[in-house]
Amino acid sequence: MNAARVLTLAPISGPIYNPAPASIAALPAIFSLATVSPRRRYSQRQIYDVLSKHWEPYRHPRIEQVFMNSDIDFRNLCLDIESFAGNESIDEMHDRFVKGATAMGTAAIRSALIGSGLSPDEIDFLVVATCTGYICPGLSAVYAKEVGFSNRLQRADLVGMGCAGALPALQRAHDFVKANPGKKALVVTVEVCSACYYLDDSLETIIGNAICADGAAAMVVGMRDGDLEMGDEVGLEEEVYPRIVGFRTLLETSYIDKVGFQQKEGRLRIVLSKDLRDTAGGLVRQVVDGILDEHGLQQEDISHWILHPGGRKIIDAVQAELGLKDDQIRHSKSVLRNFGNMSSPTVLFVLDELTRSSAEADRPQPCDLGIMIAMGPGLAVEGALLQW
Repeated sequence: MNAARVLTLAPISGPIYNPAPASIAALPAIFSLATVSPRRRYSQRQIYDVLSKHWEPYRHPRIEQVFMNSDIDFRNLCLDIESFAGNESIDEMHDRFVKGATAMGTAAIRSALIGSGLSPDEIDFLVVATCTGYICPGLSAVYAKEVGFSNRLQRADLVGMGCAGALPALQRAHDFVKANPGKKALVVTVEVCSACYYLDDSLETIIGNAICADGAAAMVVGMRDGDLEMGDEVGLEEEVYPRIVGFRTLLETSYIDKVGFQQKEGRLRIVLSKDLRDTAGGLVRQVVDGILDEHGLQQEDISHWILHPGGRKIIDAVQAELGLKDDQIRHSKSVLRNFGNMSSPTVLFVLDELTRSSAEADRPQPCDLGIMIAMGPGLAVEGALLQW
């Protein structure tokens, strides 16, 4: 695994945005965030060359163009492309999911715990989101064993929510700690897209193989106790993570067949309609407008945009619809370029990059507002309003 990037919550000195100021303490907060990628890192050219070597339809110049014009430079995979021959069995691919999800998720959890200054037995609720494999018992039980959580740990496994999975998982954690103010929750998003590749000559599987990657993220969520500073006892560099003001969902089931996975001969085959690039912007606009209206805000009040980069054309469509400047989506573009689309963890990589920005003017400041958006199968657009 690459060294996990761990961020912690520093004290907030300014007022917190809330329609009811007296209920500031009722806003759950992210205490820490860690992101993890597999050690194997490949250029887009390396991946294309291997696939075209073993699959004749990929040797067409148009397919090469899809790969090389994706705005992706690198992807991290649990797959060893040097030994890849394109003829793996279903069992081999499933084994990659189990091993990859276990290793990446465990590493992310441990780093997030260090960042929060908490021990495993101080976590009361664990929610795990994934869509690239299935095991029973679920990954939450696997992580409980690997990390050593309390046997009183409450758990939830969210399966099949695709690229949007981080936000429903965060909402479950938000709801838990809000209902149980003294308790802490841990969110894990983990995907091994290299365990569910599918080779045929359709454009949607070609695009999936051109953009999808592996990764994991974990974050600790809780109610802050008198603006306690987390992470002091382990001497970590302070970084500011936000409180969670609220959520918004748009489930447009008329597009239910446009994105997701289908089972074909026992394998997961990606469904990724070209129609998404035409509908993404308008659907995201509805969610953003809903968040703004609910909280009495204008778009100009939003300082930070944490947008899931589902692909070059998707992020371009959302940018155009919202009228965002290039620098407002640069972290989304950076994650896409350096990691590809890792499905559910990707939007948390964007949040991580925003908070770790080396540009002082770009870093979130106390009282800044942000909107986090991810789109996934259903068709669902999930949004959250954050405040630093």
